[in-house]
Amino acid sequence: MPSAFDIAARLSANAVDSLPSGALAETLASAAAQGRPLRVKLGIDPTAPDIHLGHAVVLRKLREFQDAGHLVVLIIGDYTARVGDPSGRSTLRPMLSEAEIEANAATFQEQALKILDESPERLEVRRNGEWLEMGMAQMLALVRTTTVAQLLERDDFARRWGASEPISMLELLYPLLQAYDSVAVRADLELGGTDQKFNLLLGRDVQRAYGQPEQAILTVPILVGTDGRKKMSKSLGNHIGVTDEPEEMYGKTMSIPDEAMGEYYRLLLGRELDRDLPPREAKRALAREIVAWLHSPGAAMEAERRFDRVFVQRGAPEQIDELVFEAENGVVHMPGLMAEAFDISRSEARRLIDQGGVSLDEQALAAGEHDLAPERLDGAVLRVGKRRFRRLRVG
Repeated sequence: MPSAFDIAARLSANAVDSLPSGALAETLASAAAQGRPLRVKLGIDPTAPDIHLGHAVVLRKLREFQDAGHLVVLIIGDYTARVGDPSGRSTLRPMLSEAEIEANAATFQEQALKILDESPERLEVRRNGEWLEMGMAQMLALVRTTTVAQLLERDDFARRWGASEPISMLELLYPLLQAYDSVAVRADLELGGTDQKFNLLLGRDVQRAYGQPEQAILTVPILVGTDGRKKMSKSLGNHIGVTDEPEEMYGKTMSIPDEAMGEYYRLLLGRELDRDLPPREAKRALAREIVAWLHSPGAAMEAERRFDRVFVQRGAPEQIDELVFEAENGVVHMPGLMAEAFDISRSEARRLIDQGGVSLDEQALAAGEHDLAPERLDGAVLRVGKRRFRRLRVG
């Protein structure tokens, strides 16, 4: 039978920090002696409606704990979302409405369950509004557990303080509220990204102040986006959503730089990249496995077939949305048509034409070719960039 040390080493594989040293093994041994699973906490604020593969890194790690027989406590921060996590921020986050928070929370939970085991003995879903809607006496007791000097040790607070930039009282409260979540659910272990390290450690201090055993912590790497440079983010447009359609998911994965593939293999598939494989074949295998994981093996094979038709055989997709338009004065202004078809600006459309990124029936438009006769467009397939197509019909 493997020792607690061996189990801890396996479960912390690919983690950046396992703190304090040896704490996870001790926590595993203590829980085993009591005949119970670990309570493994992850808190997520529903500040956006969708999750992407960057979120999937920590969710996969949670699934590993579930598969090892432990209980995941997924905390949807419906209350902390009103405050806004200041991690990595230089300004106060905008306040979300109650309706936005509720809608985002429902969507996030649904999408997270694509990765987590939702059986009751393996998953407990809580909202921190259950306990953070507290009275003044409880709030004062929480605030007494921490000093301002301790909070200002946090990197982003220290940087802003040194630059004489404002730090709101709400932002100072946020780490305390997140820490109290660990008290409320009696967490044995908390997971988070590397940007959450301060908050996770503060959870230990607050648990100790409330007379509870201190949680161990694991931080996981932050996945780079499809640009291979910045962290995956919907706002940066470099994300792969866990609910993207199979063909889109496959195509986005094929767009990641070769140098980022090792990280994707390690963090999303749990194994090292086979360096003997040609980069293109390794990337195709990665795209197939991601689609198969989040959809199905059949969807992955179909997504690859469609990708090859468009990008290898240079054919148009088999099914293309149709755009019916009217021609005025016997001419069609292409930037306006593209703006309507693909929800882009006219200036971006003109730039794409002038850079050779727009074609009709696979014939690229020339630079400055902005106005065309409608008979040239009727029935033609308009292609913009690599993945956007419309079949045109004159109304």
